Amino acid sequence: MTDDRPGPPVTSASIILLTLARRIETELGAALAPLDLTVSKLGLLGHIASVPGVSFSDLARMSGTTVQSVHTAVKALVAAGLVRDSTARAGSASRIETTPAGARLLDAAKDVLSEVDERLFGPEADPIPRRIAAAARAAFEDETTR
Repeated sequence: MTDDRPGPPVTSASIILLTLARRIETELGAALAPLDLTVSKLGLLGHIASVPGVSFSDLARMSGTTVQSVHTAVKALVAAGLVRDSTARAGSASRIETTPAGARLLDAAKDVLSEVDERLFGPEADPIPRRIAAAARAAFEDETTR
């Protein structure tokens, strides 16, 4: 008797990474929710903190989004007291920076991120995502040592 069922799908790196990325984003989003943060807000706040005085244009480039979207998101962060625009006046380039409240929130988010990383990629996690994470870290370490 022959088995007429199709074989397993071809393994695609794109599909594997997208599947893992969705899982990570879901886990991280749920863990950040109690801090009133989303993955996108965390990324934007992290960019602002890592590049003091960053402009809206630079933020848009780093975030892979439009300047208009960044303006809207930064406005919400300003309203929440997490960032400030130290030169917000017509005709001047903006210099966006985190406030002490924004820095405290980032510290809390780093703790959450560590917990998610441990759960998804730590010693007790599924070995396949652990190997993928190790390969990603190694790839970036190789780049920083060149």
